Amino acid sequence: MFENLTSDAPPSLNALRAFEAVARTGRVTLAAEELNVTHSAVSRQVKALEQALGVRLLTGPKNRLELTAAGRELAAPLTEAFNQIAAAVRHVRSGGEDLHVAVNASLSVKWLIPRLPAFQAAHPGIRLHLSELAAHATSQHGAQAVVRIVPTSRLADVNCTPFIRNALGAVMSPEAAARWDHDPLRAPRLSAATHPEGWPVWAELAGVELPPAAERPFPHVHFAMDAALAGLGAAIVSWPLCAAEVQAGRLVAPLGFRRSESAFALLAAPGPVGRPLARFRDWLVAEGARTAEPPGI
Repeated sequence: MFENLTSDAPPSLNALRAFEAVARTGRVTLAAEELNVTHSAVSRQVKALEQALGVRLLTGPKNRLELTAAGRELAAPLTEAFNQIAAAVRHVRSGGEDLHVAVNASLSVKWLIPRLPAFQAAHPGIRLHLSELAAHATSQHGAQAVVRIVPTSRLADVNCTPFIRNALGAVMSPEAAARWDHDPLRAPRLSAATHPEGWPVWAELAGVELPPAAERPFPHVHFAMDAALAGLGAAIVSWPLCAAEVQAGRLVAPLGFRRSESAFALLAAPGPVGRPLARFRDWLVAEGARTAEPPGI
């Protein structure tokens, strides 16, 4: 009489976690890094899950995987479930006053971290833990929220709190501006692997055509910005990340800044918003309101 009790048993937790990580990050390699396992181990777990369920969850070449209809149906509740588990463990372990936030590297280095002493002074009881958010990820296991630049189409999401409208500018040092006749289009083009569309997007916003130019790639936007400070060329940088340098005269934007269809925002994980996250969210909004308007807008 008990022979059918396990016929609907769920697949292994490891297989579900592997698939959820791939679905959320969009890459097997990124999922492997997050789970601290090998690329092949993640692939094997996803294949095992597909065999257990009898459906395809992912389709397309390895470097451009896409979710099938079944994959989309499974991914969202898995992400919510894993986030709820992480939140419950975190709450029990810390007494509720720890706050884990994942942030894109450049936003963290050039905007958030310089302002954190003010947050800690205002909320000394909140223990804030930062981790690096993958370039295109919008959530991360163990994080109660992520802070990143998002398209304006996401600003209406219930878990999204925008705090600064974004603007892009081609910035360079005053010495570099003089060297290249105050024309960032004549300077070497400093680009970022995490934001490869930066120059084309800015050119469209500014209504200019990008001429052929020497290109110097860097891993992150803040690396390209530091290269611009060093006089190596011009970089496309979001106004909040470079506002202090522009206001101090260490960077100039000869063609000004242009509003983009994006904003700096906090994306909260599904579930109740606890006191630490609510305080941090309100502080971000207040800090954003203090940000000066970019020149050229």
